[in-house]
Amino acid sequence: MMKRRVVIGVLGTVLDKRGKRQNRFRKWRPTVGLCQQPDLPVDRLELLHQPRDEGLAQQTADDITQLSPQTQVRKHAVMIKNPWDFEEVYAAFLDFATHYPFDTENEEYLVHITTGTHVAQICWFLLTEARYLPASLLQTGPAAKGASDEAIAAGVCSVIDLDLSRYATLTSRFQREQQQSVSFLKSGIDTRNATFNRLIDQIERVALRSTAPILLTGPTGAGKSFLAKRIFQLRQSRHLVQGRLVAVNCATLRGDNAMSTLFGHVKGAFTGAQQARTGLLREADGGVLFLDEIAELGLDEQAMLLKAVEEKTFFPFGSDKEVHSDFQLIAGTHRNMQQWVEEGRFREDLFARINMWTFALPGLAERREDIAPNIEYELQRFSAEQQTQIRFDKGARERYLSFACSPHAAWRGNFRELSTSIARMATLAEQGRITDALVDEEIQRLEHHWRGVPVSGSSALDFSTLDLFDQRQLETVIEVCRRCQTLSEAGRELFAVSRQKKANPNDADRLRKYLARFGLSWESLHSAT
Repeated sequence: MMKRRVVIGVLGTVLDKRGKRQNRFRKWRPTVGLCQQPDLPVDRLELLHQPRDEGLAQQTADDITQLSPQTQVRKHAVMIKNPWDFEEVYAAFLDFATHYPFDTENEEYLVHITTGTHVAQICWFLLTEARYLPASLLQTGPAAKGASDEAIAAGVCSVIDLDLSRYATLTSRFQREQQQSVSFLKSGIDTRNATFNRLIDQIERVALRSTAPILLTGPTGAGKSFLAKRIFQLRQSRHLVQGRLVAVNCATLRGDNAMSTLFGHVKGAFTGAQQARTGLLREADGGVLFLDEIAELGLDEQAMLLKAVEEKTFFPFGSDKEVHSDFQLIAGTHRNMQQWVEEGRFREDLFARINMWTFALPGLAERREDIAPNIEYELQRFSAEQQTQIRFDKGARERYLSFACSPHAAWRGNFRELSTSIARMATLAEQGRITDALVDEEIQRLEHHWRGVPVSGSSALDFSTLDLFDQRQLETVIEVCRRCQTLSEAGRELFAVSRQKKANPNDADRLRKYLARFGLSWESLHSAT
């Protein structure tokens, strides 16, 4: 299906007004002429004009309707007090572009730069180059001497690419726009950690300039999934992506289910495959695929993923017919990928392919100066979601913040754990107030959790009575158990190597018996969180 052609431009108060009323159809008027091009039919014209020029805009629209009935003209009154002021013109055009309902799947866009001041032309170029306008530039001009009356009225046109790098007047404006993009990735949180801020600044530049895979590493709860979503939304706001964000946690994929979920399958590909399945890679066509915990993928799935990333094609499970999908890959993991490769758990060629842009997100304990603004963000988010106002009492906030920023606060679950902590206090807050008593209760709950106490009221597990070896081993087991959804899933991860030597591995039973040695249970660990 042919896309509709849409032209965006401003009314020319000099050139579009040429000629007296009776002979205006024999004069070249840029806005009217662009709709008379036999090789470039225009389906819709978005005509920006000053409110004071409504009469000229309407006459221009009427003339276009008479000469090109298939062209729909939509007028937009835009107030610009000084058309030679870069800041004002840029802001007005940016506001138009931000609120315009672009439909790039069904429409193609051209920006007419012949009319308007030189400042307007420069601003159109800059907005188009920055992809605020998903368009090409269109320039029109008068016909050659000796042309027919009809050719003179229509003029000529060409799609062009301008080099306006010599204009440095808007440098500060672009810096502000970049800061807004960075703030977007941080959801407006006023982060203070210098290392993290430099990291986000680099991610922003990569997100807007590259479609190569991005690898986000860092501990569980550091914000990899959240950041992947914001990267997608940033690219989407600049019209750099047309598809959607498709996300999956690879730790939940096993065996045939992994192949089917990612690559799809044909009917009858395996037992139970009663219907064909598209697969997430095809669903991400034209968009972004986020594979969280990519290190947990099996080697077979890794091989197929490499082909899909490099060639944009792959075979659905059980099919001998290739399918196509063009997506950008964002991957996340808490593993040491280099170690994973050395141990043979992850393909070296796939790691090399996704390692072009790797960003290591620090945990909350490494960003204690960012705890205060994140507390405010989480409180505001909870209030917005629940449509209620929640506030700390002054003393309660100071007490919680002092504890949260202290070396005693482990924050093993990182920002996810902080979010959960704020949500608990906000839920229990009477009349929208988080009091000293609520804070003391929450601090006690966190301290017990970090010491390994499974449930409030149960006997405490004193780590000081254990050898250092047992302490570290048990801490790892508890962390895996709290992250996994089922006892069997945790067992498969913890006994991934030894289970392969058993004919009938019972991972859940092994794990349950191990926990019982320390007076713990799967149920108690999950009720504590």
